[in-house]
Amino acid sequence: MNYDETAEYIKGRIAGAGLGQPRAAIVLGSGLGKLGERIGNALVFPYAEVPHFKASTAVGHKGNLIAGTLGGKPVLAMQGRFHYYEGYTMQEVTYPVRVFARMGIKTLLVSNAAGAVNPDYRVGDLMLITDHINFMPNPLVGPNLDDFGPRFPDMTEVYSSRLRQAAHAEAARMGLPLREGVYVAGTGPTYETLAEYRMYRVMGGDACGMSTVPEVIVARHSGMEVFGMSVITNQAADLGNGVVNDGDDVVRAADQAADRMTELFVKLLSASV
Repeated sequence: MNYDETAEYIKGRIAGAGLGQPRAAIVLGSGLGKLGERIGNALVFPYAEVPHFKASTAVGHKGNLIAGTLGGKPVLAMQGRFHYYEGYTMQEVTYPVRVFARMGIKTLLVSNAAGAVNPDYRVGDLMLITDHINFMPNPLVGPNLDDFGPRFPDMTEVYSSRLRQAAHAEAARMGLPLREGVYVAGTGPTYETLAEYRMYRVMGGDACGMSTVPEVIVARHSGMEVFGMSVITNQAADLGNGVVNDGDDVVRAADQAADRMTELFVKLLSASV
């Protein structure tokens, strides 16, 4: 793979614009690209301009890479990610994360729109991801890339407890309630059946979706500190009796919660990254 070529291209564009090299990167999920509008001194370039990046075809994913300043820190943000269900390999899905590692980025913040399987959760809730259950192919299958990390990376603390504690502190100052829970990742693109929702809940899941975990696994393999947040955009408890999952509704719900998530990310970056 051409990680170094892509990393050098992005670093060159950033240096050419007179911006600081980022030490944190953000991946924005469905309907959550609004955070990109808060980045100061923004350098925006579409994925089509980035060597070896793929196209982001999912609804609510703008497909831009943004470099600039957020919370007083130089950052790099992806407005939209690549998904396994789009037909990409796991190596292609996680390609940007390894590029970030080559750039020296030490912290990855990930977000997604997720369906609630915890009956206490409501549309619009923000959930800090404490752990995950993975039903997707593991992106580390195949020859190990020793330059990035070990053959058998530890996954006992995937999502940084330090950053979660910092997020709770910032949210308390904002008067913003936060949930915490386990994210269950499936391949999609079908939404879950009612039986699958029940299974996920019995297994300990609180929310589910079709992304995030591959990037997180690769980030941890590369030694990055990871912070994850789900925006609850639909509820399993509401489904049935004529109520169905709808992709446009998910994007609209995510957009409505994006401002609160953005404000928390800004404060977290400023205080703790």
